[in-house]
Formats: sequence, C-alpha cells, structure tokens
Amino acid sequence: MTTTNPIEEDGVPRRDFLYIAAGGVGAVGTVMAIWPFVDQMNPSADVLALSTTEVNIDAIEVGSEITAVWQGKPVFIRHRTADEIAAAEKDDTAELKDPQADADRVIKPEWLIMVGVCTHLGCVPLKEAGDYDGWFCPCHGSHYDTSGRIRKGPAPLNLPVPPYEFLSETVVKIG
Repeated sequence: MTTTNPIEEDGVPRRDFLYIAAGGVGAVGTVMAIWPFVDQMNPSADVLALSTTEVNIDAIEVGSEITAVWQGKPVFIRHRTADEIAAAEKDDTAELKDPQADADRVIKPEWLIMVGVCTHLGCVPLKEAGDYDGWFCPCHGSHYDTSGRIRKGPAPLNLPVPPYEFLSETVVKIG
C-alpha cells in the first residue's frame, strides 16, 4: 500500500493555504463588524464644534469685559487696566485659599480670560463687585480679586482659566 501526500504547491500543502486564507477573511470580517462600535465613541460634530471658540477682542476697551460662551459655560474676557494689573500682582503675596500668581493665570497681563462659574455651587459671579473689586457671587458671598482668585467666602478654588491662545493681536481661541 502506498501512502499519498497531500496536494502541494511550491512545497506548501494546499490545506495550510486554506487555513490561512480563512483566518484572514475571518479577521477582516471581525474588524469590520467591530469598527462601528469603536467609531461611535468618537465625539460627534456638534461636540467638536463646541470644543473651541474664537473671539474678536479688538472692540473691548480697557477696563471693560465681555462674556463669551465656550462649551456652554460663560467665559469672562476682561481688558484690565494698569491699576487692576498692579493690584493683582500685589495680591500675589496675600494669603490666598488657592494660591496662584497672577502671571500663572494670564498670557498677556492686560487680558484676563477665565470661566465665569463660581467654584462653590456653579453660580455666575457679578463683575466689578465684592470686597476686592473683582467678582462677587451673590448666592453665597464668594469674593474674587482682579485676577479671579478666591479671597473670601465659601468657594474653595479660583475661577478656572480655560486653555486659550492668541491667534493674532485681536483674536483669541478658547479651548
């Protein structure tokens, strides 16, 4: 009795080729079946649209402020006066609940950009109010200075500074 060898092509058994081809097709099919589930975890177009905001700051006069919206939150953009900058820098040495130097909160000293949500319970503070001529949250009495740092009241942290950059002298991109 003679034994026959499986059919071979170029020294590779045909059955091995079938196993490899079936495994490859199965792997591609699995990836194609899983991809929609992975892709749905990416942020949607409306979320990406909210991720950044560009604001023209050319019309903001020295000593005034505007409120922009970024990710559904108010963002205060204040064009500070020389007196406000000096007061904020002087207060760097004051006893602060959440110590942070004014220089660490701004890119350009004349522009203060911060999220306008009180860190106590999420109220929106009033500008140019309170004991430190910064912002005052009337809901629970938190006082912020001219750099947005908490000075008095129940709020535990400074008003947060969002990520931002100056695209030009007149346009700032928040986010």
